[in-house]
Amino acid sequence: MSAFDKYLHAVILRATDEARADGSSTVDAQHLLLSLAADQGSTAQRLLASAGLDRGAVRTALDREFEHSLSLVGVAPAARDLPAASPAIQDPALGASAKLALERSFATARKKDLRSAHLLLGILEARIGTVPRTLALAGVDRAELAQRAGRALEGGER
Repeated sequence: MSAFDKYLHAVILRATDEARADGSSTVDAQHLLLSLAADQGSTAQRLLASAGLDRGAVRTALDREFEHSLSLVGVAPAARDLPAASPAIQDPALGASAKLALERSFATARKKDLRSAHLLLGILEARIGTVPRTLALAGVDRAELAQRAGRALEGGER
């Protein structure tokens, strides 16, 4: 198993824990993003932190996106006292948005050249979905962050 395979396994395990805590039956791109934001010392984590997105900030932004989405259909979460999600009992499966993010990541480089920033780029390249809505609501320039990730890869950062 290569170093990147071990790294990817750890990222997916953390994302699975995030999905389970959310009560989600699938690991989605937002769970991968949370995992990358929590990965101390990686290029992806440093890039996210430079945009003001540590793990807590990503969680807060995702919660805001959830409330915003509910408000668009006339549901005010604060007024309804919605219960917290119950942790998932079974291990969540890899969802479509996570699979697409990983596919985009793997398409950008040879396996032996893959880095954490490739994973971040795969997540940032989504044009629709929870992550793009979350980052937009948080005021993060997704395109600029993706450019910075690309420059980090060109510079050989891990």
